[in-house]
Amino acid sequence: MEALLEQVKDFARQAHGEQTRKYTPEPYIVHPVRVMEICRAHQADTAMLAAALLHDVLEDTPVNKQAMKDFLDHVMNAPQATRTLQLVVELTDVYTRAAYPRWNRRKRKAMETARLEKISAAAQTVKYADIVDNCKEIVHHDPDFAKVFLRECKALLKKMTRGHQQLYQKAVALVDENLARLD
Repeated sequence: MEALLEQVKDFARQAHGEQTRKYTPEPYIVHPVRVMEICRAHQADTAMLAAALLHDVLEDTPVNKQAMKDFLDHVMNAPQATRTLQLVVELTDVYTRAAYPRWNRRKRKAMETARLEKISAAAQTVKYADIVDNCKEIVHHDPDFAKVFLRECKALLKKMTRGHQQLYQKAVALVDENLARLD
């Protein structure tokens, strides 16, 4: 499993290229790796861990679904590759500013919340880990935006309840704790 995840991490690293995190000069790949490690602490499903590493690739890089499928088919067995790709697609934002330029952030996030409520439990688990990792960074580096972000996360977590329950509770507690501290 480790060799496979290393290949997936290398693919994600190459896809993200020179991208850095918004608030730090760290290479972008540090975020998907942290998300994967958070998931691993709660559930060791290879497809889920691979999806955690790839969760922002379709959304934030030039890599398209077919290129990701080709890569996954090359490094995984067919059922794992199919499941990993499906999880990444579930985790990829649909209601983006580029796709819906006339919609404000609130409307896009409300539509995304309704969509994410219906994704698989495994994809919701990866999303919890994504929230946990992003919360720490945003609260520390951008407390003003953090209030907006945390409220969005709180609304999302109210609807997205089918993933790993221990990680879900951790995400809810982190969001609530930070909201209380910032309000």
